[in-house]
Amino acid sequence: MNVSKRYARNKNTFSEEETTLLGQKRVFVAGCGGLGGFVIEELARLGVGHITAVDGDVFEETNLNRQLFSRMDTLGMSKAQAARERMEEVNPEITVTAIKTMITAENANTLLAGHDAVVDALDNTGARFALEKACEELGIPMIHGAIGGWYGQVAVIFPGDRLLESLYSQQEEKGAEVELGNPSFTPAVIASIEVAETAKVLLGKEEVLRNRLLTIDLLHHEYEILEF
Repeated sequence: MNVSKRYARNKNTFSEEETTLLGQKRVFVAGCGGLGGFVIEELARLGVGHITAVDGDVFEETNLNRQLFSRMDTLGMSKAQAARERMEEVNPEITVTAIKTMITAENANTLLAGHDAVVDALDNTGARFALEKACEELGIPMIHGAIGGWYGQVAVIFPGDRLLESLYSQQEEKGAEVELGNPSFTPAVIASIEVAETAKVLLGKEEVLRNRLLTIDLLHHEYEILEF
């Protein structure tokens, strides 16, 4: 088995067999902004073989404080396209498909089909429910993450769990980001935990946050796992 030298520092965390397996996996990332940018970057550096980056938005000046792919020269550019171009520079050994579209109940199943895991990096509750429903119908595990101010949360949702029903109202439109703000450090922390959970899901490890919600308060450094 010949594993690329670029993954040599993963050796004592992942075996060569696991690194090879990650290279065969397909991960769908819903959202390429604050959370999604860090998620895509870390998945690519980890060696996940195919990443589908989906976002219907373009970069604007208010994104510069936290969104990894947002730079002065990418303002006005598709977030999904910027993610793909960045990953060509970081890891040309993998494939990144960029799709500029918003996720809806109408297109979610078509977009998600054929993936091994779905990462929720959205800021819209309606789109999250559409994502969870499509994952359930397609039998794909979903790694949920949400942020706002100093706070964040992560959970792993397997088909049929329907955790979002316990966390959100169907009437909610925007998440805590709007009310609490969104600094640079919170998405980096939560995205990293999402990637760790994604890796465990892809490799079939048992120690995932299923039926549990990890909540993080970075202001007071309080960490809690809620059982569902």
